[in-house]
Amino acid sequence: MWVALWRDGTGRHKKTLGPAWVKPHGKTAKGAPKWRAADGPTPEGLLTPRDAEQALRELLVRAPAEPPVARVEHTFGEACEEWLRYVEHDRDRRPSTVRDYRNTVKRYLLPHFGADTPIERITTEDVDAYREALLDEGRLSRRTIQKILVLLHGILKRAKRKKWIASNPAEDAERITVKRSGDFNVLSPSEIEAVVRAAADEQDAAIFVTAAYTGLRMGELRALRWADVDFAGERILVRKGVTRWIEGAPKSGRVRSVPLVEQVARALDGLSRRDRFVGPDELVFCNELGGFVDDSRLRKRFYRALQDGGLGRLREKDDRVVFHDLRHTFGTIAVQAFPLSDVKAFMGHENIDTTMIYVHHIPQSDAAARLSALLHADAPPPSSPVHAAR
Repeated sequence: MWVALWRDGTGRHKKTLGPAWVKPHGKTAKGAPKWRAADGPTPEGLLTPRDAEQALRELLVRAPAEPPVARVEHTFGEACEEWLRYVEHDRDRRPSTVRDYRNTVKRYLLPHFGADTPIERITTEDVDAYREALLDEGRLSRRTIQKILVLLHGILKRAKRKKWIASNPAEDAERITVKRSGDFNVLSPSEIEAVVRAAADEQDAAIFVTAAYTGLRMGELRALRWADVDFAGERILVRKGVTRWIEGAPKSGRVRSVPLVEQVARALDGLSRRDRFVGPDELVFCNELGGFVDDSRLRKRFYRALQDGGLGRLREKDDRVVFHDLRHTFGTIAVQAFPLSDVKAFMGHENIDTTMIYVHHIPQSDAAARLSALLHADAPPPSSPVHAAR
């Protein structure tokens, strides 16, 4: 008999192909006949070696090369967790950023779409309906809704990359557009000095002037160490940032330097003469134990200094001054002295468009006069009185 033995993606197999066509091939030592498989014309139903080989080839052609893959139905909750894992470990996002992503998922996405919902059942129509519901509710700003939908797009994109879904339903969904108004608060140098004079202590005064004239973010101010202050080179190196008491890379992810202007150098020099916490690795702005200052309390002290400095009106208007406006103050000043590319580097912006907002914010009080001068320069001379009479 011809018997086929083979292994494929589903395992080992054995199949009888049929009786073999054999011919006598001598005798054994004891006189018994010996047989061998033979080719050539055969009686019907018998297989030659060539026939058996052909039958085996046909079996192998139909045999699966890979084991059958069991279909797994993944849920939206699984997709969210996979995306959060991806941005935290593969993309190495900041812990504070991942925490914000997780809060958004928990607060907005899971309650609407459902953690146990099979992800392949989410359609473009579902994403559009969610967008419209958020807009109709009117509780969230367009910018917040935009961030939620961008996050949803990333989750579904990751699921597609993992082959959990064939396509990303958010790709064809309607987008939320947000226009940057370019409106923010800027303090004048005299207002900065008023706040500095009204500061609770020398350290707060140094923080306020440093924030206004270097553009460092709150977290970067909290992480600044004496080794980062280069008095001789007239610069400050921004190496770290602190978010919710956790120190890490600055928001831009890159080390940068900013000019150390005279006002800041004078304030930091005075602070460096304190009795303790002045070693190279110690914090420039610290609490009584040498640790990070409390950002919430620092903001409150800044608002108190505004009040005590006679600038309480800045906290009473609709667009109230906030601590971050000290950074805006630096940006508005810097674009008047440096090329945009330099200001972008000073402030750690990822995109030059962000830096451009400071150009648009600079008051052009003499714009009309300058334009009028150009028009007068190109205008023809006035007509003489004689010509005018005619």
